[in-house]
Amino acid sequence: MEKLGLIAGGGSLPVEIAEHCQRSGRPLFVIRLKGFAGAGLEPFAGAEVGLAELGKCFKALKRAGCKAVCLAGQVNRPDFATLMPDLRGLAALPAAIAAARKGDDALLRMLVAEFEKEGFAVEGAHEVMDDLGLAAGPLGRHAPGPEHQADIGHALQVARAIGRLDAGQAAVVCRGLVLALEAAEGTDALLARVADLPEALRGRPGAPLGVLAKAPKPTQETRVDLPTIGPATVEAVARAGLAGIVGEANHLLVLDREAVIALADELGLFIVGVEPGGP
Repeated sequence: MEKLGLIAGGGSLPVEIAEHCQRSGRPLFVIRLKGFAGAGLEPFAGAEVGLAELGKCFKALKRAGCKAVCLAGQVNRPDFATLMPDLRGLAALPAAIAAARKGDDALLRMLVAEFEKEGFAVEGAHEVMDDLGLAAGPLGRHAPGPEHQADIGHALQVARAIGRLDAGQAAVVCRGLVLALEAAEGTDALLARVADLPEALRGRPGAPLGVLAKAPKPTQETRVDLPTIGPATVEAVARAGLAGIVGEANHLLVLDREAVIALADELGLFIVGVEPGGP
C-alpha cells in the first residue's frame, strides 16, 4: 500500500481522510497548510508548509517516502502579492497567476500538474475513501416524490450551467423558480440568502419546498474540489425551508456520513444521488 501524502487545508475532510488511513493501515504523511489546516491533524506525522513553499512541500513528501498525494480541505484563493514563495514556488508563480486569471478550476489543474511533474500520483478524496462519495439513489429514509422531480432536474441543469462558467457548483430551485446561485461565497452563504427570502417563495420548516443541487464543473479536475455536503449543509437546507439535496452519484462528497443521514432522517429531508448527466 503506497504511502499517501495528504495536502491538508481546512475543514473536516482532511481529518476524515487521515483517520481513514489510520484505521485501514495505510501509511500517511500530512502536509499541514499554514493558516488553513486545523488542530485535528496535529497528532499525525507531517510538516507545516506555507501555501507557496512548493520546494519545501515536495522535499518533505519525498523524504517521508510518499508515492501518492491527495489534496483535500478548504483553501481560500490567495493574494499572490502577499505570498512568500520558496525557489520552487517562485518558479511556478507565473503559471499560477496566469491560471488564476482563467478561474479556480484552471488554478487547481495547474497545481495538480506540478505534483505530477514531481512524480507523485494524485488521488481524489473519493478514491482514497471509496465510501465518501454519494451513491445513486436516496441516502437515508426519505426519497424525493414525483412533486420534486421537476425541481431536481432544473436545479441540476442550472448548477451545471454555472459550472460551465467556473462560477460555482450549487443552485437552489423551488417550484421551477431559481432562488439562488452559488459564486465565491460558498454553499453556506447561499443557503443563508435563501433562508432570508419570503416563505411564499421557498417553503418553510414543516412544509418544505424546493431543492439544493450541487454538481461538479464540466471541465473540473475531479481529483480535487468535488462538491461537498456535511451536517451543517443539511441543517442549513432545513432552515431555508427546502425539501432536499441532490447531487451527481460519485461526484458529491458526504462528510460525517452517519451524522448527515441521522439529521436528514430527523428533519424529513431527502438526499439523493443521480447518475452524471441525469435525470
